[in-house]
Amino acid sequence: MTQASLTIDLDAIAANWGALARLSGSAEAGAVVKADAYGLGDEKVATRLMAEGAFSFFVAETQEGVRLRQALGPTPEIYVFTGHMAGDADAIKGARLIPLLNSPEQVIRHRAALPDHPFGVQLDTGMNRLGMEEDDWKTLAPELLPHSPQLLMSHLACSDEPDHPMNAHQLAVFHRMTDGTGVRRSLSATGGILLGPDYHFDLTRPGIGSYGGQPFSEAQPVVHLSLPVVQTRTVEAGETVGYGNSWTAPRTSRVATVAAGYADGLLRSLTGRGRLYAGDRPCPLVGRVSMDLMGVDVTDLPEAPETLDILCPAQGVDELADAAGTIGYEILTSLGGRYARRYTGTGA
Repeated sequence: MTQASLTIDLDAIAANWGALARLSGSAEAGAVVKADAYGLGDEKVATRLMAEGAFSFFVAETQEGVRLRQALGPTPEIYVFTGHMAGDADAIKGARLIPLLNSPEQVIRHRAALPDHPFGVQLDTGMNRLGMEEDDWKTLAPELLPHSPQLLMSHLACSDEPDHPMNAHQLAVFHRMTDGTGVRRSLSATGGILLGPDYHFDLTRPGIGSYGGQPFSEAQPVVHLSLPVVQTRTVEAGETVGYGNSWTAPRTSRVATVAAGYADGLLRSLTGRGRLYAGDRPCPLVGRVSMDLMGVDVTDLPEAPETLDILCPAQGVDELADAAGTIGYEILTSLGGRYARRYTGTGA
């Protein structure tokens, strides 16, 4: 094996999405495929989810939507979280995207450039990231509602903490801003789905849970990342490994050098904290994670391995994220372009 291998299980993604769709009850389950489907390949993932019944897809920006339209054809709805940005009118129209307008400026831009084109509205219910403030919405709603927005949506800030008071606060604000409009509504991504029916409204937006991440603890693992061992050497007690002499061998050790590093999305913060696996046997990272290489202590393995796994049944994206001091989202979206990608399952 000469190249690190990233295996993506489309059947697992479909099963996770299906489970979240069932948890959504009577609400339609869309699919969030922004950032290249969280780094796993938007065309493959979205095509499979469309075959499973997904109809409403969500991307971050217009060019993601254009690429997705080419892959999925004319049927599904594709919503753009960042709305109608300057210069995007032709692309929005050509790909028949639905921008989620976030501000009065975007409303003016959209109404001037594409007055008859579908749109949705994103509302700020307290996250203070994207969306119209309540006062702006009160002013603009009488103008926009007669043009039949496709969707009114907002985003929960703390849905991964079920008991956080912000959830109930945002729910109340969303009701206040949208009740009586007669427009289809969406409040919940994965975490909101798990909060229960009060948060589901008409359309949910499964995202990280479809890709095997928290807070969906029942998710099936989706990715397997296996790294080739380039060289194995004996390191005597007292000798050091890697940049900065950051690890000193406490005993005569066998250290495997694997071909991957922070250029491949394996974060430098794993230094001194990460582990790779030979089957279910953990092997600690030693020395610094460098651009293309990492050292792994394999002293306790019965023989020198040809490969070691860093994402596998023994260590999922969230466990690796914990070791790196980050979140599963960053682990997935950081996975680099040098991996030999292999898809399994229907649609591979």
